[in-house]
Amino acid sequence: MDKPVIVTVDDDPGVSRAVARDLRRRYGQSYRVVRADSATQGMDSVREMRLRGDDVAAILADYRMPQMNGVEFLEQAMDLYPYARRVLLTAYADTDAAIQAINVVDLDHYLLKPWDPPEEKFYPVLDALLDAWQRAERRDSDELRVVGARWSARSYEVRDFLARNQVPYRWLLADSPEGAQLLTAAGELTGEDGEDREVSPAR
Repeated sequence: MDKPVIVTVDDDPGVSRAVARDLRRRYGQSYRVVRADSATQGMDSVREMRLRGDDVAAILADYRMPQMNGVEFLEQAMDLYPYARRVLLTAYADTDAAIQAINVVDLDHYLLKPWDPPEEKFYPVLDALLDAWQRAERRDSDELRVVGARWSARSYEVRDFLARNQVPYRWLLADSPEGAQLLTAAGELTGEDGEDREVSPAR
């Protein structure tokens, strides 16, 4: 089974590498660390992981990013991974914004940069958040999911093909919360006529 993922997003390449290094040093055996140098790159990665059915345990985002700030990033990522633990990385001057974000995106924690030593100021926080994530009840996402409109002929053909070949799958309506999330992650929308656009299969 694939390792769950820890996502870190920071537009400062040096800081981004340092955060990823600290994460891999402590959690690399149990988690896959995915690093992004911009909010756009980070959202692309999160959408791809959602489509593949990867499990994301924690998302760490820097507050000051030019394309979207860390609060906005976590708010969008939360729609795709509601169970992931959310951490905002801030400088001392941004602590007021971090405190406000606790209510906006149900923030789990904010961390002041730099943290030194990480054994005292970084790892204990992440240890607690990852432990809480491990203990939380989450639906298993390893099954094949098919998203489509209720009366779509194309959807029926796909489901019939899978059933005849004894492939287990879960059917999701395009206008259901999870179906809409998958379509958003794929960057596709269902047409107004009810016919489905082509969407890559999600596992």
